[in-house]
Amino acid sequence: MLEDYLDLNRRYLGLTNCFIFNEKKVELDIVPKQLFNSAISELYKQAYKKSDLRFKRSSLEEICPALIFNEENIIKGINRDLGSNVNNIKAAYNEVDRLRYERFNKLIDSKFTDEKLLALLYKFELRSDDEICRMVTENADVPTIFEYILGIIWYKISEKKGKILDYFKLSLDANLLPVTHAGGGEADIVYEYDSTSNYPEHNLLLEATLADSTNQRRMEMEPVSRHLGNHLLRTNNINTYCVFVTTFLHINVIGDFRGRKNLIYCDPQNPDKWITGMKIIPLSTEDLKNIIEYNITYSYLYQYFADAHKSNEFHPQKWYDNCIKIKNAQIIKANSRMSMVAEKKPPKYR
Repeated sequence: MLEDYLDLNRRYLGLTNCFIFNEKKVELDIVPKQLFNSAISELYKQAYKKSDLRFKRSSLEEICPALIFNEENIIKGINRDLGSNVNNIKAAYNEVDRLRYERFNKLIDSKFTDEKLLALLYKFELRSDDEICRMVTENADVPTIFEYILGIIWYKISEKKGKILDYFKLSLDANLLPVTHAGGGEADIVYEYDSTSNYPEHNLLLEATLADSTNQRRMEMEPVSRHLGNHLLRTNNINTYCVFVTTFLHINVIGDFRGRKNLIYCDPQNPDKWITGMKIIPLSTEDLKNIIEYNITYSYLYQYFADAHKSNEFHPQKWYDNCIKIKNAQIIKANSRMSMVAEKKPPKYR
C-alpha cells in the first residue's frame, strides 16, 4: 500500500521541510531529528491511543507534551550526532548551517555539473519544461527552477563564495531543491560581496525571467528598475547594481535599462530623496553558457560590467553587442586564438 502511494507520500513529507530523501533512505533533518528523539518514548506510548485531536487544529505540545522545543536537548543531540562541542543554540544553528552548505556543495558537484547546467540552459531556451522538471525537481514550476539554476551558476561564478542559500528569495525543501518562487517587492536573488582587490563591497541584484517579446516589456521593465532603485535608496551603496538574465533579450527592454544610467529615481514616499543613474546589465542564457564554457569568474565580470556601463554607446543593440555580449569579450577572443594553437579547456579567468 505504501509503495502504491510512494510519490504522493514523498510529496507530503517533503512539504514539512523536515525530511531528507537520499536514494531509498528517508531520514529527518538534523534539528527535527533532535526534537523527535527527545520525545520518542512518549510518542511510542501514545501511538495506539485514541485521540480526538486528529480532527482539530492542534499544536505539537497539545499532541504530545514532550514535543516542546528544548534548546538544551537540541544542543546535546547535535553535539552527539555531529561530534561537535557547541554550547548555545546560535552556535548549534551555525553548525547546522555549515553542514547545510556542505550538502549543497555536494549536490552541485553531483547534480549540477557545468555540463548539466549547459544542458539545462539549452532546455530553458527551448522551453522543454517536462525535461527541466525531470532533471531538477517535480515540486517547482519552471520559472522557479530557472531562478534556482541562475543562483547556482552565479554561486559557481563567484567561486562558491557567499551564502547563496540566504541570498535566494525562494523556498527550498529539505533536499535543498526549489519549491516556490520569490514574492514581489525584491529582486529574485540579492548576492552580497565583501570588498576585495577586484571590487568594492556591494550587492548584486539578480533578476531572472523566461518572459519573451511583449510580455517581457510589460512584466520586467518596471519591476527590475524599481527593485534596484529601492535597494539603492535603502542601502546608499552606489556600487550596487543589477544583472537581468533571460532566454530572450527584447531590444526595448535593453534600451530601457540602458537609459536608466541617466535617469533620476525618487523615493515615492519622499521626493526629496533620490538617486541618479542605475546600472542594469542585460544578459542572455547564451552569455551564461559562454561564461560557464570559458570558466570566467566574477572577479573578471565585475570590471567587465563596469566598463560596459561607463561606455558612451547608448543604442541598445550596439551597446549589448559591443560592450556586454560575452562571446564578443576580449577575454574569449584571446582564448579562441589560444585554442587554435592548443586544444584544451580554457583556463579560469579572474
